[in-house]
Amino acid sequence: MPRYGRAASKRVGSATHRRKHGTLRSGKGGKGGRVKSRKQAIAIGLSEARKKGAKVPRKKK
Repeated sequence: MPRYGRAASKRVGSATHRRKHGTLRSGKGGKGGRVKSRKQAIAIGLSEARKKGAKVPRKKK
C-alpha cells in the first residue's frame, strides 16, 4: 500500500516546478522569500496536499 496518494505526488511535482521557475515562495500566503532548496519545495508541496485532503501521512512531532 503506497504511503502517498497520486494527488500528493502531483502537488509536490507542481511545487518543485515552481521552484525551478523561481515563483515558489515560503511563508503564509507566499509572503516570505523565494524558495531555493529542493527539500523545502517538497515540504511545501506536501503541506498543500494535506490542506486539500490528499493521502499524505501526518507530520512527525
